Amino acid sequence: MNKNIHAIILDVDGVIVGEKIGYNSPHPHPDVISALKEIQNKGIPISLCTAKPHFAISKEIKDADLDNVHITDGGGVIINPLNKEIVKQNNVPTKSAVKVIQAFLDANVYVEFYTVDNYVIQKSQAGDITQKHNHVIQAEPLQVDLLVEAAKKAQITKIMPIAINESDKENLNKIFEPLKNELVLSWSVHPVILPLQFGIITASGISKKQGAIEISKATGLSLENTLGVGDSGSDWQFIEMCGFGATMGNAKQDFKELVKTKGKEKSFVGASVDENGILDIFKYFELI
Repeated sequence: MNKNIHAIILDVDGVIVGEKIGYNSPHPHPDVISALKEIQNKGIPISLCTAKPHFAISKEIKDADLDNVHITDGGGVIINPLNKEIVKQNNVPTKSAVKVIQAFLDANVYVEFYTVDNYVIQKSQAGDITQKHNHVIQAEPLQVDLLVEAAKKAQITKIMPIAINESDKENLNKIFEPLKNELVLSWSVHPVILPLQFGIITASGISKKQGAIEISKATGLSLENTLGVGDSGSDWQFIEMCGFGATMGNAKQDFKELVKTKGKEKSFVGASVDENGILDIFKYFELI
């Protein structure tokens, strides 16, 4: 066992969840769950780090006995779902939330908002995107008549506008531009429902990087002795903070090169998520 790695922070989509429905989607392959459980039982806590809400990863957490804190909602909520312990809840300021939601609705952009335990959409927008996203979230949204009015009364942890493809993402970036000093926007994808692009809007200063810092504080474990694993640009937010880094065969080449900057002893590129490449990473670092 690698004595220098004391904790793991692990992205979900594209890392342990792939696009083979029934194999590794909507949940990881049983071999991956077994490996997570084995490592956790060795005393190395594994924290999942995702743009998803905690209820979308509850099965993974339960199946692998990951009884520790996790980064959800892109850093908006730091939580241990097994005992309902919220370490940190970073709400989007209501005034800013209302402005950005209204801006996306005015542009006819599909948009959702999240609280700790639910996600909400406007009834008039329910349709194909809703059904596709339900597969990812593994839960049905609350549907309301007027999303902006519901936002005024909610404690929002994340707002998620959805672009229909990579090109459309640039249009959404332009809509968000006037609010860039109030909120943070990053992007993620899910391999099963490409080309959809998911915007992750959180309160200013909130990100996966800040989530990793909160995890370190909560566990008392140094990020220098933590392995971070992800597959996209937003994951570098936390991997950069970690002493060890790894990525998947399905990651873009520029991201692979970024991870490799940590050096041969402290970085590795595994096979693709659909080949359970996370197991290659665990074996390389002598964790299983």
